[in-house]
Parts: sequence; structure tokens; C-alpha cells
Amino acid sequence: MINVGCCGFPVKRDIYYQNFPVVEVQQTFYQLPQIVTGRRWKEEAPPDFEFTMKAWQLITHEPSSPTYRRLRTVIPEEKKKDYGFFKGTEEVDEAWLRTADFARVLDVKKIVFQSPASFYPSNEHIKNLRQFFKKIEKQSFTFVWEPKEKWERKEVERLCKELNIIPCLDPFDGPLIRASVLYVRLHGKTGYRYHYSEEDLIELQEKARPYPQSYLMFNNLSMYEDAHRLKKIIGGRKPQH
Repeated sequence: MINVGCCGFPVKRDIYYQNFPVVEVQQTFYQLPQIVTGRRWKEEAPPDFEFTMKAWQLITHEPSSPTYRRLRTVIPEEKKKDYGFFKGTEEVDEAWLRTADFARVLDVKKIVFQSPASFYPSNEHIKNLRQFFKKIEKQSFTFVWEPKEKWERKEVERLCKELNIIPCLDPFDGPLIRASVLYVRLHGKTGYRYHYSEEDLIELQEKARPYPQSYLMFNNLSMYEDAHRLKKIIGGRKPQH
């Protein structure tokens, strides 16, 4: 099964629900919405619609990250060292519990942990990653990890197998890793403004075919259009330009 969707809602939610079966919620990375907001989203979506979501940045990113500018939660200066990078602190544990609570409201099955480029493959970072994913309860969740830049694919594959998590890697930047689920976030080959070609989309479909379940999630400027074109290719129709 190949699921096509977008990272965030590029159009009004009611229109999006009519066109795609899944969306990756982005707000949860910057600031967790209130539980009542999650309930409203779930109630307004079709019964068979699927939400995936990004984990709260308090788990993955340190407060020096520019993404914290969109955080409404106040972090005391003396506590900033206790957040991000999957650290084994009470603060990270609490951020995970709140992330999980919101995920349950939306009936989320797949949670994406996007680590920043500054979370490089050092011994300390690998230790944090291991301790975090071995400690938290998977329950009904599937965890997806998107590392950045300096991680070698073989090392990502080894860690993901050890921790029973799903790797999220650029499908056009090297061989994909065997896993029970393919989850890719399509940021654009050359950046956010990149418009995927028909050849790109056909290649993407072929890469997804061997997997029992695939999530092809667009996160570029033309995400809505590109996702539509990929859906047409999967459905056997030539995309319109």
C-alpha cells in the first residue's frame, strides 16, 4: 500500500481530506496544540483518514535551535541544558509523555523524530538515542527517525534495526534501507522550491513498490501539486502539467 500525502495542510483541511488519505501534522513539532484541538481535528476528518505527526522539538532539538522561536512554553535559562538531543532527563521524558498523549487523541500510529544537523553521530548522541528509544513504551506507535547530514546510511540502518524504529532518508540520495515500512519526507532535491519531475515521481513509485506499506510525504513548495501528480501515476494515469 502506497500512501501519498503532505507534511502539513497546504490547503484548507476539508479540501485536503477529500484528496489525500494521510497528513503529517507539523504543529506538534513547534508547540503541542491543546488536547481539545486534537479532538476537533479527529472529529472533522473522515473515519479512514490517517494522521502521522512530528514529535515535539523539546525531545529532539536543543533550545539554541532557531525553531524554538515558535515555542510558547517558557523554559527557564537554567533548564535549557536539559532539553533536546534525546537526553535522559525528566524534561525530555515529560515532553515525550505530552507528545504521546496528543498522538493518542488523533489515533496517530507513526511519530516522526527529526533530529537536527547538530545531532551528529558522536558516542554521546548515539548513547542518548539508544537510551531514549529503549526506555519509552512503543505501545501502538511506530517510531520514525529522520537524521540529518553526517550520519552514514549503514550506521542508521544498524541503529534502526537495533532499536526497532523506521529510518526516514532521502530516497534520491542513496539506497533505501530495508524495513517493514517505508517513510520518506520529500524536501526537494535541491531545496524547498524544487518541483519534482515526472521521472522523479515514477522513480519514487518504483522505490516504494517492494515495501508492504509506504508513506510518501511531500514537504516542498509545490507539495500539493506534486502529491496529486504522484497519486495519478500510482493510479495509472499520466500526470497533467
